[in-house]
Amino acid sequence: MALFQTKKIQSFIVFIIVLAAILWVFQDNFLKLLVFQKVSDQSILSAEEPEETTYLEKIDNFILKEYSNEQILLHTIQADTYFSYKNSPVQILNVEVKTFNDNQEEGLVLRSNRAEILKSGEMFFNGEVKIETKTGVSHELDTESLIVLSDNGQIKSNKEVTYLGETVRIISEGMEMNIDSDMMYLSGNVKIFEDSGMTVDTKNLNISHNAGEKIYKSKEKTVYRSKDTIVNSENGIDMDMNIKLINLLGKVEVVSGSGGVLKSSNVVIDQSNDGEVLKSNSLSHFKSNTVDIKAKKMHYDAVTKKLELMNRVVAVYE
Repeated sequence: MALFQTKKIQSFIVFIIVLAAILWVFQDNFLKLLVFQKVSDQSILSAEEPEETTYLEKIDNFILKEYSNEQILLHTIQADTYFSYKNSPVQILNVEVKTFNDNQEEGLVLRSNRAEILKSGEMFFNGEVKIETKTGVSHELDTESLIVLSDNGQIKSNKEVTYLGETVRIISEGMEMNIDSDMMYLSGNVKIFEDSGMTVDTKNLNISHNAGEKIYKSKEKTVYRSKDTIVNSENGIDMDMNIKLINLLGKVEVVSGSGGVLKSSNVVIDQSNDGEVLKSNSLSHFKSNTVDIKAKKMHYDAVTKKLELMNRVVAVYE
């Protein structure tokens, strides 16, 4: 009886050894079979789930014309691609919008790489936007959202706007423009960055490119900064970028790198020929730790740091 049980145990052990050897030899195929079964199950589940469509409609070479109640053409919209969605605004890519006046003459042209059309009919431009007025004046800017209000002929943005000039970059808190005007209004806090390194901090800046001019104006307090000079203006700034003249209006305070303070009014900064010359024909007062000078006119070269006070000069040396 014991012998029988021993043989039975030996047979069971041999069976285990043989089974282990078989599994070792065919383990790769066995694993592949499990993976295949898992993938097959996933494929069946995927096939049973309906595939969601990202958009309801797509139109290439999209064109839309909008007319008034009197059948007067208001504007046209052309885009490379049009997408409509179930619960989101219409998206159009590489879009061009042209406006027309009552005489059907072409007005403003807006171009952007992306725009949205709401159910209300309002259109929002995103990213880089180029605006060309009816006189051929061009404005280029970058913003998160620019809205065209066709009812009152306004273009607006309440988001941060970066205006791109030839030698300047201007950042503001918003913008406004009339489709029949060459003027653009940058609202809120405005910062101007010039390629030369000069910066200007002001508010509510008007930009005019009419007849080829490049004029930037503000009536708010302004701070002009260059490498070694800070100029504070009480009544704003008038910049003519074509001739590189900057007028700082009202009472002006100039702080130089040497620590002296120059007070005057209506100071002109001449940046032509890569220079930086400050001039004023108003009463000027320069004061430092060692001298107190008053004069009727002043001329300060910020590059060479040479100050000239002229016409009825009164000086007190300490």
